[in-house]
Parts: sequence; structure tokens; C-alpha cells
Amino acid sequence: MAIVFQKPKALTDAPLHYCPGCTHGIIHRLVAEAIDELGIEGKTVGVAPVGCAVMAYDYFACDMVEAAHGRAPAVATGLKRALPENIVFTYQGDGDLASIGMAETVHAATRGENITIIFVNNAIYGMTGGQMAPTSLPGQVTQTSPYGRDTATAGFPIRVSEMLATLDGPQYIERVAVNNVKNVNKAKKAIKKAFQNQVEGKGFSLIEVVSSCPTNWGMTPSKALQWVEEKMIPYYPLGVYKDRSAEKEGK
Repeated sequence: MAIVFQKPKALTDAPLHYCPGCTHGIIHRLVAEAIDELGIEGKTVGVAPVGCAVMAYDYFACDMVEAAHGRAPAVATGLKRALPENIVFTYQGDGDLASIGMAETVHAATRGENITIIFVNNAIYGMTGGQMAPTSLPGQVTQTSPYGRDTATAGFPIRVSEMLATLDGPQYIERVAVNNVKNVNKAKKAIKKAFQNQVEGKGFSLIEVVSSCPTNWGMTPSKALQWVEEKMIPYYPLGVYKDRSAEKEGK
């Protein structure tokens, strides 16, 4: 019987610890599929910082390095410069990347470091109990904004992809989502392209993945995916924000 669906080889057999309905598992699979299809597992190194992604080292079969909170791009930069033939990626949440790690992200991007960043945006701090994140939406209720995010005092959410796209250094920046089959397929192509760019030595690529967090949003998994569609995607529009290869080709 022909095999039509199976676990990617770049994933281990360890059961995922994520909450029911969390889309980290989908994103893990897409990253692993890209690694498999490009045949790079044997020379790939992942960097997992603090947050829900901290245990990614249990799930990816490639070498993994743990980074301090927010410092994954800095660690990835060191790894890539020391081992330029290896493929290096970070897997980061929004609290990690867009708050304590913003400086590392911006400077790695503006230097055009030849690394790949998978940025999971679920608009909240997940592991630490649901506090307001830099990406929490205006009016969004969290543990630290019980009456909703007040932009007069907490400011506005940071649109990371749009901000980084203003820099000259990045090669490729795209925002995707994993709330339905169509968007999952688009996310797969974007993640694979980001890794392919590194294989070809093109420079810095970041894929922002709009994701759900049913537990900390206080929703069922199905309601959370609906909230992604109705609330998050309008504020964080999907699409390519920078692609220097396409720009050179006049697309």
C-alpha cells in the first residue's frame, strides 16, 4: 500500500505538550517538512528560546541549542558565523521576539544575517499565563489588561513584518497564518522558501505565523481559529512584505 501521509523525518516521536487547539504543532510540522524536502536535516541547527517554544528541542530531530529569553537571533548569528555551511533557524514566540528580543531581531535583520526566523504571533504571552504581549490587539483582554489593551497607556501592537521590511538588510519577510487548510498550504511554501534562501546564501528571512492560543484567550479551539480570521488577520494582514529576489526580477 502506498504511503500518502506520514510524520516528517525531521520530527522526533516525542508527544507534543502543547494545549489542545494550539497551532504550534502545525507549525512544527511545516518546518520539519521543509527540512525534509530540502534534505538538510543533517546540517541544520535550531535555536529555541524561552516561552512555549522552549521545548522545541524535544521535537525536532536536528541539533538544537537553547537560548536565553529573546537572544535566539544573537545565538543563531554566532552559530552561523562559526559554522557557515550549516543551516540555522530560530523558533520564537511574540513575547520572546517582539519584546525582550526586539533588539536582537532588528539588528540581525539589518545586518542581513544568513539565518531563518520562524516567528509565532499569537498576540499573548503563552507559557507565563496570558499577559499582554507587544502584539496583543487594541482592546484585547489579557491577564495584565483585564479591561482590554488601552492604547492610550499601553501603546499600539507592533507589526513586526512591516517594521522589518523597512530595513535594507532582510532578504525575505512574509506573514502567513495556519487557521485553515488554504493558509496552512501557503505557510508551508513560505517556510520552505525561507530555508531555501539560506541554502542559497541569500541572507535574512523571517516568516511571521499568525497563530492561536485557545487556553490564554479563554476560547475553544474552533472559536480561537475564528478569532484569528475575524480579529487577528485584519490587524496583521497576510502577505509578502519584502522579497529582494522578486524585486530584482521586477515582480
